[in-house]
Amino acid sequence: MRFLRRLLFLTAILLILSGCDKKPAQRFAVSSFRADVTPPVGHMLFTGQFKTATEIETRLEARGLVLQIPDQKSIVLCSVDWSEIRNDTYDLWRDTLAEAAGTTRERVLVSTIHQHDTPLGDLGAERILRSSGSPYQVIDPAFHRTALASVTRALRESLPKAETVTHIGFGQGEVEKIASNRRYELSDGTPKFDRGSACKNIAARHAAEGTIDPFLKSLSFLNGDRELAVYSVYATHPMSFYGTRKVNADFPGLARASRQSETPDALQIYASGCSGNVTAGKYNNGAHENRQILADRLHAGMRAAAEATERQKLSNVVFHNERLALDPRTSAEFTKADLEKRIRENDDARSHLMASLGLSRLERIEREGSEIDVPSVSFNDGAAQIVLLPGEIYIEYQLAAQGLAPDRFIMAVGYGESAPGYIPTEKHWAEKDSNLGDWCWVAEGVEPRILEVLKTLIPK
Repeated sequence: MRFLRRLLFLTAILLILSGCDKKPAQRFAVSSFRADVTPPVGHMLFTGQFKTATEIETRLEARGLVLQIPDQKSIVLCSVDWSEIRNDTYDLWRDTLAEAAGTTRERVLVSTIHQHDTPLGDLGAERILRSSGSPYQVIDPAFHRTALASVTRALRESLPKAETVTHIGFGQGEVEKIASNRRYELSDGTPKFDRGSACKNIAARHAAEGTIDPFLKSLSFLNGDRELAVYSVYATHPMSFYGTRKVNADFPGLARASRQSETPDALQIYASGCSGNVTAGKYNNGAHENRQILADRLHAGMRAAAEATERQKLSNVVFHNERLALDPRTSAEFTKADLEKRIRENDDARSHLMASLGLSRLERIEREGSEIDVPSVSFNDGAAQIVLLPGEIYIEYQLAAQGLAPDRFIMAVGYGESAPGYIPTEKHWAEKDSNLGDWCWVAEGVEPRILEVLKTLIPK
């Protein structure tokens, strides 16, 4: 009996100890993390045309934070200096970071900034290329394991260093002369859609900015008067020039570094807004000196947002997730048979990689359906709110989200689950937006569903 009592006592102690790290937080607290996710020379870069890296110009990072909430599971925000993370690989990132943070997949908000001279993460597409005998690469699985392990380790090591959050701050600053819509009109009113990130077309550069969101928004987490972490979002394609085969974080990386030097004790995290159809093309002809010019303008917007920040005592955090069905595009050139044929009958990198990305999405939909998580984090009864949207979703959806609650601080983030590619409005389909020729794997007709999800997430 004495042995049995001792065994029961030891078992109880072990159960208590094993549950220590599972206890809900007793306070609002935040820890921040950063990790290197730079690929090696020779690795495939997205670049728009898919080219291998010949040089590391600047290192790439994943930056994020873990918000611990009383009586809830933690929330993770993570922004990555990659072009995209897609399909099963996106789920793998969320599952892995969720396990490290002691939370669930839905509460891990991972997005990419979408610089083009960076990797694209889709292990399913990589497997498809390997099985077809393609000589090209989407992403090296060994490099991917190393990168994700580095981010996971940084997150896990940050947790014991979590600091109490007493206040949140939110502010916005206007960013001048960066963003312009891909769409512009000729003198006769004809719409054109070719204003890219580096644009030499005089008519496109002289045309009006078009539909954009000129404001950079920042959400900060504070302990008293001391900033612990800042999460900033601005909607534009993040490229000045690209395709040089030099790995770099482009002008958002430079702007983030400048702002970080001014706030060494508060991690600066930058994410891209809903900017599938927004570029710097009106203000950028691709001259290399423009990279720093654009970085300075973005940095000025960060500072302006900081100066305009209003502080509130943090009282509550509410998480909500909606499922959004985005049907696959199955018109000519997008069926499974068409995509497989594209790999068989072509020998260039772009044909192979584009087809593999489409096939990866179709295979995932066959297994799990077409629904995608659209998570939202609301602070202080909706005074401030983050909504993470999928893919290269168009700016009109960001503006629609903000329009649902014009008196509240709504941060719309793009480039979550990026498998759908461009997500336009119905107007863009009707006007035959030329960008939808290939980098769009979602069917027409999804706009009403997206707007309905936004209305559910952002009640009036």
